[in-house]
Amino acid sequence: MIIDLPSTTTSQVNSKLVQVREQGGANTLGRVLTLVIVTDDGERTEDAIDAANDASREHPCRVIVVARGAKKAAARLDAQIRVGGDAGASEVVVLRLYGALADEGASCVIPLLLPDAPVVAWWPFEAPARPAEDPIGRLATRRITDSAAEKNPIKALEVRQKNYCDGDTDLAWTRLTLWRAVLAAALDLPPHERVSAATVTGEGDSPSTELLAAWLSSRLRVPVRRVKATSGQGIVSVVLERKSGLVELERPDGKVGSLTQPGQPARRVALQRREVRDCLAEELRRLDADEIYEDTLKALTKVERARTAPKPKAKPVEPKAAEEPKPSAKRAKEVAAARPGPAEKAEHPAEPAAKPAAPKPAAKPRKKKAAAP
Repeated sequence: MIIDLPSTTTSQVNSKLVQVREQGGANTLGRVLTLVIVTDDGERTEDAIDAANDASREHPCRVIVVARGAKKAAARLDAQIRVGGDAGASEVVVLRLYGALADEGASCVIPLLLPDAPVVAWWPFEAPARPAEDPIGRLATRRITDSAAEKNPIKALEVRQKNYCDGDTDLAWTRLTLWRAVLAAALDLPPHERVSAATVTGEGDSPSTELLAAWLSSRLRVPVRRVKATSGQGIVSVVLERKSGLVELERPDGKVGSLTQPGQPARRVALQRREVRDCLAEELRRLDADEIYEDTLKALTKVERARTAPKPKAKPVEPKAAEEPKPSAKRAKEVAAARPGPAEKAEHPAEPAAKPAAPKPAAKPRKKKAAAP
């Protein structure tokens, strides 16, 4: 159900919410937090609302959308309330602010916050340089941004690094969860050797690739190179160098990855690029500071940038026993000519000569009989 309230006030919106609650039952009492979405009014606003609705099925919440309209228009507040099938497992309040009200989002949000419930602020597209000092960011326990949705993702990531405060996070970091899990599991398998170097390859404007390289640098404390990929989307491959060989995790098609390492059969792992709704649902599971993300941001300056991946040092191969080469035809003739002849065999007989056969005795002559006289 969708209820439109044009040219209204926050008190009228709140009264309508109470009326809807009385008509629909006490289901709204099960909300665990308030999610405030801050964006400009446009076509992309509905994409953010859809992602929040899907995430609310895991985290029932009240979603308040602050959609800033044209600042040159007259000051006006147009509200819309969505419940039931149009709001997932939450209740959505869309506030479209025009004119001078466009910069007063926090004042319009405060009367609609759920009592005794944490507040999470989300900037799905462009975000302020320092979210913790934004009027809406000050109300929130957790502040979520998305560097990949900015016009210059790498520059936006550098801004996040300089202005980090406890409670800040980025969906570019959340997209690394599967990669981090697969790499950590691969290093848990034998042989348990220390990684000497690492190389991360990905798109040139992929903030997730930058964060993955920085995470490896902060956790493994080894030199890490970040290489721009010539093909593929997002993160393409990760190579870890160890004494026994290379641990390689590749995802050329953006869907299925291949993990190879010495002494283990090659395996295919699911590494499909995560949707915004999945990343948002994961971030709503925790409301405390993310120390690993903070350490990763600090390690961004330690990552080495390279155009091409260096050739990893291959493990020396043990030489095989030399096989006797087959003689050529010319060589065969020379060998045959060098063999001893019959005369030499007589001088150096290999076997004792056979004894000659004894001569047969000569037959005795018969005596002639005398002739008769």
